[in-house]
Amino acid sequence: MSIAETDRTSAPAVRRAAAPAGPPAIITDLYAALTERGMSLVDVTWEQQRLHESRRWSVVDMLEAVDLDSLTPLDRNLVWNAGRAELTTKPGADRLERQSEAEVRRWQDKNPTIASIMEACGTWSRYWNEEEAHHETVFNRLADLSGMEPISDETFIQFRQVFPDDDMLRTLVLLAISEITAAVNYGQCQHVIEDPGLRRIFKQVAADEIQHRNYFVSFAKALVDSGEYPAKDAFAVAHLFLREDGELQGSARTQLEQRGSHVNWWDQLEVGDNDFRPEALEKKEQLICGALKKITGIEVHSREEVEDTWMYLVGS
Repeated sequence: MSIAETDRTSAPAVRRAAAPAGPPAIITDLYAALTERGMSLVDVTWEQQRLHESRRWSVVDMLEAVDLDSLTPLDRNLVWNAGRAELTTKPGADRLERQSEAEVRRWQDKNPTIASIMEACGTWSRYWNEEEAHHETVFNRLADLSGMEPISDETFIQFRQVFPDDDMLRTLVLLAISEITAAVNYGQCQHVIEDPGLRRIFKQVAADEIQHRNYFVSFAKALVDSGEYPAKDAFAVAHLFLREDGELQGSARTQLEQRGSHVNWWDQLEVGDNDFRPEALEKKEQLICGALKKITGIEVHSREEVEDTWMYLVGS
């Protein structure tokens, strides 16, 4: 059936009005969009597609702009580490899709709005997966072209191990913080990279990670807004990262977990002779606090306040 043959009633006009107007953007108040503004999953998916298309970039074009002969030892080290870190992201997207599907089935009869939120999340995971594939391939192809130590098939498979499942709100907050970590790390790398083409790659990847963080924050906020997921779980994950010697310290921690499952390359960062670590811990801390406010509506400004708030929420 063509568009011209569809039923000309008021219903299509209502559906069109439900979708946001203007430039493509993340729906930051997803729960309200579904419950108050009447957006459907088709509307939400359209907005996801619009934003994804507006942000597409070419790995091939990016690589052609890099002068391989001009790369410094530090440039090469950053590329080598980034390629390995990005190998670990596909399992996260695969897990998110699977876990979202399980949540859809769990909530479909009890709370259809949450089921729709989780379906939107699982649907968006395909865009996350594609964009992370760009990151993985651009860094590893560049490492290969530059003659760096290759990634063995055994390492490739090892790095594809999937993070264990958890509560969905906790999962989304963990992913948001992981994207904050990656975005800040890549932003720090830009300041020391000399080749303009390589600097552009790190800038683009950092921008992608910020968009991913914003999506995770949006989905997490929608779950908290539903009233079915307590804010304390968001603070529990933030505390795990921000506490003394917590996950945010990465490879600088005095003791690293022996996970036996997934791989977190930021725990294993190899700094080489330059001893450069893209830490910027204070910036990461503030971005995590900002994400918590957006998700829960509770304002905090430091890791101490995160811990105090978490303990208060657990006891209340």
